[in-house]
Amino acid sequence: MSASQPVVDALVPLAAWIPDIVKPDPRRPPRLAEKVLHTVVALFLFLVCSQLPLWGVKRLQGADPFLYARQIMASSRGTLMELGIGPVVTAGMLMQLLRGSRLLLFDFSIPRDRAEHKGLTNLLALTITLGQALAYVLSGMYGSVFDLGALKALAIVAQLVCAGLVVVVLDEVLTDYGVASGISLFTCTNICESVVWKALSPHTVQRDTGTQFEGAAVAAVAGVLTERDPVRALKNAFYRAHAPNLQSLLATAVVVAAVVFLQGLRQELPVEERTKSAGVTGGSRQDPLKIRLFYTSTMPIILQSALVSNLYFLSQLLWSRFGASGGAAASVLAVFGRWEQSARGGFRPTGGLMYYLSPPAGPGEALRFPVHTLAYTAFMIASCAMFSYLWIEVSGQTPRDVYNQMRVRNTRLYRVRDDAAAQIKALSRPIVTAAQLGGCAVALLTISADLLGAVGSGTGILLAVNIIHDVFDKYDQEVRAGLTSARY
Repeated sequence: MSASQPVVDALVPLAAWIPDIVKPDPRRPPRLAEKVLHTVVALFLFLVCSQLPLWGVKRLQGADPFLYARQIMASSRGTLMELGIGPVVTAGMLMQLLRGSRLLLFDFSIPRDRAEHKGLTNLLALTITLGQALAYVLSGMYGSVFDLGALKALAIVAQLVCAGLVVVVLDEVLTDYGVASGISLFTCTNICESVVWKALSPHTVQRDTGTQFEGAAVAAVAGVLTERDPVRALKNAFYRAHAPNLQSLLATAVVVAAVVFLQGLRQELPVEERTKSAGVTGGSRQDPLKIRLFYTSTMPIILQSALVSNLYFLSQLLWSRFGASGGAAASVLAVFGRWEQSARGGFRPTGGLMYYLSPPAGPGEALRFPVHTLAYTAFMIASCAMFSYLWIEVSGQTPRDVYNQMRVRNTRLYRVRDDAAAQIKALSRPIVTAAQLGGCAVALLTISADLLGAVGSGTGILLAVNIIHDVFDKYDQEVRAGLTSARY
């Protein structure tokens, strides 16, 4: 790291106070059984924290301002996981931007730089957690600060900061000792829980037509078996608007099938062993290098969701404080975003920049407001493609990084001149194309799921399927490598 960074040098000792996880011994990586055990325990602790209510909160004020972002950020309103993974994702994104702009210089080949980068990222995550916790309390989300009192207000902030520290630690445990990164698994767990609950929830809701089950599948079966007109009951289960319906479940299944199909699209580059003898053209053929369409997996949509969620939070906070009362301030803030409470219990943007960055509420609204639909589609495609391209630059997946990994394994691309420039040039086209097209495909799938009315959100479904696919892919790679059979 550059020595001319006094601010960073001053923050490193503070970051050292944050609890850290000891890295596994590279000579003895965790066995599969150990990874599964660590994953189950960490996810159980996360789910417990998602159910524990915040002490000092008597009632939640008004509609949920983050209803549409909670699945992606793995947050649960009024609990210890109120902030979810939002601060951790935002901190990681900011550190990557600082590195990409060369405001911070780290050499990841040096263990000390890697440790300092991780410590500063965790410190930034806790700082963001503290800032968001204070904003939540001061904005009146848990009631007036005067009604809460200083003790309860400080206690709520302290609980949220401690919960943020738990998320940081659990994320490191899962990254080093689990089957996947904590950020991905927390999001996937939250999304899968929501989909299963909306399909099989046994809770009942009172409607004009009588008592109905909340779960779409349970309501359909109960209606067909108990009502006098089974056809009418089945039709109601398909099209009811006040609760999850079978149409949404079918849309979810279609999106899942599309994601699974696109996961299988890849380009295989032939690889051979690099020979050391002069005059020899190549060595034995190796397993091909597979460049998947989703080369950067779910990171583009996670980064895009984190960016939009923070913009939503800032816009709603400003509008609730200064915009609703009218006047000159409202006219200025309306350009950024104007908000109104929706029928689903949350807030939706109805004007300004935030309106065009939010998805239309179904195919009907998409057709009625084509400018909104086109603006949202263009923003999603452009932002996901950009984040996907940037992610390969900061995550060690560039063509040069892949070439260096092949050199370590003593391999090279088949029938390509064995020098760095030729090998990197041959890798650049498929990798960069996959990153950009994959980002566009992620955006289009998300938009399609939102318009079809899939359960949860298009972003959530896409994340869940990609994460589950990546977990099984890593498991398959480990089995193929013989690690599991060698240790059992």
